[in-house]
Amino acid sequence: MVFPGIILLLGLFLGSVSLVSSPRVTLASSNSSVSPVEDSSAHITLLAQAYPASIRQWEPLIVSRSQQHGLDPNLVAALILQESGGDAQAYSASGAVGLMQIMPRDGIASSFQCGDHACFQNRPLMSELQDAEFNIEFGVRYLSSLINKYGDVREALYHYGPMDVGYRYADTVLSIYATYR
Repeated sequence: MVFPGIILLLGLFLGSVSLVSSPRVTLASSNSSVSPVEDSSAHITLLAQAYPASIRQWEPLIVSRSQQHGLDPNLVAALILQESGGDAQAYSASGAVGLMQIMPRDGIASSFQCGDHACFQNRPLMSELQDAEFNIEFGVRYLSSLINKYGDVREALYHYGPMDVGYRYADTVLSIYATYR
């Protein structure tokens, strides 16, 4: 009886440590009224200096693609920090690829079925998504389309993130965004 209890406590402790050390756990209340870049032709919005070097190395791509699609680059940077920590070759257990962790049409993701068809059949290939420039362009365009569709950043992030975590993902990204901007 004592041994299973010790194992359970050890597992909880290790799980907590891994969550605290990961950028995926910054939870806080957030404001879903994050606004896109007001007028990208009037000024250039740069990334906050507080972002780690792993994110800032992608600043030119993040800024240009964000402005092209009317988003605040700091929101995109927050999403990248949450998704990949800035690792362009990141690959998740569910099959998501690259900086913005996009589900491709091939690999593990090809086995996910949505009714009578593959869920991600219209997505790019893994090899395309491993290219940082392509990944950021696709991810920013996708996020922008979700914001336009749902009219709310938090709701868009909810639909961007993993299916099984509810609004926790959206709130985490918004918390990172609030922390770094």
